[in-house]
Amino acid sequence: MQIADAHLTYCTNIHPGESWEQVRENVRSHVLAVKARVAPERPFGVGLRLSARAAQALREPARLAEFQRLLAEHQLYVFTINGFPYGPFHAEPVKASVYRPDWREAERGRYTSDLSYLLAQLLPEGGSGSISTVPGGFKADVAGPEQVASIAEQLLQQALELHRLEQQTGRLVTLALEPEPCCLLETTAETIAFFEQELCSARALAGLAARAQLSPGAAERLVRRHLGVCLDTCHAAIEFESADETLDQLSSAGIAIHKIQLSTGLRLPPSADGLQALSAYDEPVYLHQVVAQTRGGQLLRYADLPQALADREARLAEEWRVHFHVPLYRAELGHFGNTQAFLARVLERQRQAALAGRPLSRQLEVETYTWDVLPAEQRQGGVVASIARELGWVQARLLPTAPASSPERQPQS
Repeated sequence: MQIADAHLTYCTNIHPGESWEQVRENVRSHVLAVKARVAPERPFGVGLRLSARAAQALREPARLAEFQRLLAEHQLYVFTINGFPYGPFHAEPVKASVYRPDWREAERGRYTSDLSYLLAQLLPEGGSGSISTVPGGFKADVAGPEQVASIAEQLLQQALELHRLEQQTGRLVTLALEPEPCCLLETTAETIAFFEQELCSARALAGLAARAQLSPGAAERLVRRHLGVCLDTCHAAIEFESADETLDQLSSAGIAIHKIQLSTGLRLPPSADGLQALSAYDEPVYLHQVVAQTRGGQLLRYADLPQALADREARLAEEWRVHFHVPLYRAELGHFGNTQAFLARVLERQRQAALAGRPLSRQLEVETYTWDVLPAEQRQGGVVASIARELGWVQARLLPTAPASSPERQPQS
């Protein structure tokens, strides 16, 4: 679907499936069922999630041709791929292993190259697409400046490959680093610093220019064309960031938002009742980082929910925000609120920018991947109906006639 000068879809990582056969069946069943509800007579974009195993299988020419026919037959098109989880993503503990291999490791580059090739084959004529990826690595795993430099070098090599891919195919594929709590790139400030000090430093650009036979200025344009961010609205809100400040700072730094992942997390005051209710969200599959804000404004960070629940200082904080993606359309969830206000403000900025002909991003993707581990009361109605309702909620806020929202402010608990 296209709205507010952007493509809008949802990420198929909500559907379990690691093999290519499972992914294809998810498209035939779930994606087509969602399309029938939200875009029955119009082309519908697919936010494809492929594991490394599925990506290697899809590179086989006959499978790729079959998939292209399936897309064409049903008015589907692929404009973005989630290249974050390399391996299994459902039904078994993922936790911090979701970041591995990270950008210190060659396997991450090979996997991303497979995805880039596939996306270039799947993009509509004249279209451009994005691959969202790990923001360097899990912060606890990255030891020292040498490893940070190694991560930057791999990303620069990937940018060069994407440049050459565009020259060969005429298709623009971009790589979108996705800042996330407890990762190397966690906050907007850290992301901007990484671009300025590592990816676009004079030393880095001189090396890239020599390899690509370009001037340093052209090398910087190459980096900024092919490397940018995937702004996950849950992640940024969990960090207690302001939507307006995040968007303005990225723009001022010249960092492209190649994709916005539309998502919300939990908010709550750490009362006894609230923390007891939160135990229903302490599940074994995914990492649920917590950022707690004290009454003095200090931020306390925890890599997973059990660590926060066990810490007395966290219990004395004023507000918790929890990395647990919940349905976009539910502002209140029993004892909890969600970070919907941040998302609504981003959508309002997208709407305003689109009316001026300069959208924040041309790729929007709903990403509530936690469906299988949500408490039962939040899964009523089924996954297809929930996805359709989320897409409808987003569309209503992107229409040209949507009421303008005030600058995003989170209610105080």
